[in-house]
Amino acid sequence: MVAVRRVIVPLLLAGALPLTGCSGDVPAAPAPVPVTTRTVTPTTVTSAPSPPPSSSSVTPPSAPPITSGKVVVLDPGHNGGNASHPAEINRKVPAGRGQTKPCNTTGTATNAGYPEHEFTWDVAQRVGKALAGKGIRVVYTRQNDSGVGPCVDRRAAIGNEADADAVVSIHADGSTAAGANGFHVAYSSPPLNAAQGEPSTRLAQVVRDTLRTGGFSTSNYIGGNGLSARSDLGGLNLSTRPAVLVECGNMRNAAEAARMTSAEGRQQYASAIAAAIEAYLAS
Repeated sequence: MVAVRRVIVPLLLAGALPLTGCSGDVPAAPAPVPVTTRTVTPTTVTSAPSPPPSSSSVTPPSAPPITSGKVVVLDPGHNGGNASHPAEINRKVPAGRGQTKPCNTTGTATNAGYPEHEFTWDVAQRVGKALAGKGIRVVYTRQNDSGVGPCVDRRAAIGNEADADAVVSIHADGSTAAGANGFHVAYSSPPLNAAQGEPSTRLAQVVRDTLRTGGFSTSNYIGGNGLSARSDLGGLNLSTRPAVLVECGNMRNAAEAARMTSAEGRQQYASAIAAAIEAYLAS
């Protein structure tokens, strides 16, 4: 663990912790009001909604052919409606290892206000479209970018119930440390079950290697060599399937923010993540 994390969005209740450490200085929302907790039911898709067209100047390495019948769960971090439902997203839920954590958080944003939830939703759609095009069954943990949640325990359950061959949670970080930049891939450690052992660490390594080959730099402020062993992330702790969480970069870094904000940059992230998942499934 490293000490550098981000400031929780002011609208959250005191003491709330984010799913991934993703948080930022997002303008405060209205005071918390009681809301009814909702559960998002995942929908299996064979093709993802088409993202905005773009091109990529970075071409990830080609993956071997995929064996049919594979299932991948994509977990776009946070959700667009979280900020307006503080009572719901601050409700404590199981997070594994005897811990409880807030249901979810709002996530972070670039200094110009481009939100993490919008970035993760767009990248996940692009990844899903690429995977579905290879005959891989894709399941999303949320179906739009205007809802609330689902909670971290429900996100893990979606992957477990789908009997996923791989679960990839897509996020972006928001460190305000000077010069902080680069991606890292988190995995549950020490493992709580067999899937969190070799399968998850191998998935993390393949994602790390493919992103690096695709032109992305590993984090210079958290983890080591692009990998981060974590015991505090509920979505990973509660998974019984091979699962990782990708912090694609630091949204507070000007260069990375520019890349994340552009359609071309998001396609570069998506192409590398999709290639990594394909390589893992074929290995």
